[in-house]
Amino acid sequence: MISRLLLVAASFFAIPSTVLASSTNTKQPNIVLVVMDNFGYGEVGVYGGGELRGAPTPNIDSLAKEGFQSTNFNVEAECTPSRSALMTGRYGIRTRQTPEGPPRGVWYGITKWEITLAEMLTDAGYATGMFGKWHLGDTEGRFPVNQGFDEWYGVPRSTDRAFWPDSDSFPTDMVHEGVVFTRILSAKRGEKPKEGAILDRAKKASIDGELTKRAISYMKKRAKKQKPFFLYIPYTQTHEPVDADPDFKGTTRNGAFADVLAQTDSYVGALLKTIDDLGLKDDTIFIFTSDNGREGVPRSFGFTGPWRASMFSPYEGSLRVPFLIRWPGVIPAGRVSNEIIHQIDIFPTLATFVGGKIPTDREMDGVDQSEFLLGETNKSARETVMIYIGNLLFGAKWRNWKILIKEMDDKTYAIQDMAYPSIYNLIIDPKEEVPELNYLDDTWVEFPLYEALEAHEASIAADPGTPGP
Repeated sequence: MISRLLLVAASFFAIPSTVLASSTNTKQPNIVLVVMDNFGYGEVGVYGGGELRGAPTPNIDSLAKEGFQSTNFNVEAECTPSRSALMTGRYGIRTRQTPEGPPRGVWYGITKWEITLAEMLTDAGYATGMFGKWHLGDTEGRFPVNQGFDEWYGVPRSTDRAFWPDSDSFPTDMVHEGVVFTRILSAKRGEKPKEGAILDRAKKASIDGELTKRAISYMKKRAKKQKPFFLYIPYTQTHEPVDADPDFKGTTRNGAFADVLAQTDSYVGALLKTIDDLGLKDDTIFIFTSDNGREGVPRSFGFTGPWRASMFSPYEGSLRVPFLIRWPGVIPAGRVSNEIIHQIDIFPTLATFVGGKIPTDREMDGVDQSEFLLGETNKSARETVMIYIGNLLFGAKWRNWKILIKEMDDKTYAIQDMAYPSIYNLIIDPKEEVPELNYLDDTWVEFPLYEALEAHEASIAADPGTPGP
């Protein structure tokens, strides 16, 4: 595994001949990446949700019919590390280190020296636009337009950091100089972001629709250019509060969450229609996924399908989310796989598809999944995944097995240190309920699980924390 990672990190990729041979066009593909916020595995129709959840999702489901569906796509357990991993191709822990050695406390965002997906694509000749939630740094020099995006409109932090001044219980005497409201920000590359409207409950309900309209406008503008584009749309739903836009409120008669699910499917449908109308379908990679599983608070009504628990936990309901990718004529249609993929693999895989460069001055954790997605092999390029909550290593996955050296109470989030690790077979026991029953006949599985943990820990110990000498 380590040798494979080093090989990936040391390579420069070009578009594989198999891609060129399969495609009707040798141009670099456009890329549209839609990322939901705290959106569980079981929400979408093709993952067992949709109608079951009170709102069919035909537009999102169409991506599975026309592309590839992963039933074992893994992410980090909370918003910021997950978005960091997605943007850098590295586990979130990597950017949390000092040159002196041990990890810091929880770091908010990514460091300026990380190389982002947007920066890699810019260097490969792409225009880059982002419309949505950033949550990777809100101080000077750390906004999206400082990290590879040509333009950005959206929310700098998590929406739960807003004060909701239009709430019925908000005290009017709190409106004074010391209170700073969360605002919508916008900027072009290198600019200081400009403040816009206050993010209140009404704005939270309507902003995803606005992001969609801006994304559509961006695609129409870029379609007139010869330069390929990367469009990143990290929506704010279904992070609490889950309030539907007035155009969708009450439309399902199944509650706010179903209304928002219907709303999201409509927005994805509008994006797909625009791509079709512009004649870009065959030249565009479209990805739909989520940063992590459903909200962890009891009053949240998100759905993780067959998996245990919610975000902030080491269980599959936190770590396993939808992943759909469509590239007509290149990625085979209608394929479903339970092979392990991780969000860190998106960076090197897209680099392969577009001829981008992989950084060689830092440890890259992602692996190139291009052959797997193209159907040239039925095996994923990875067998292992590391499991972190914050800076704590909780365990690892290897194939269909999981080892947890720490467990967590599903309701209180109290961490439980284990005298002996828990080992789960996720095929036999997807709810991760009875590790000892799955483990009696399979003591051999300790070897690959501990091997994966030890290799990763050695990699972290050897990581200087910053690139270069």
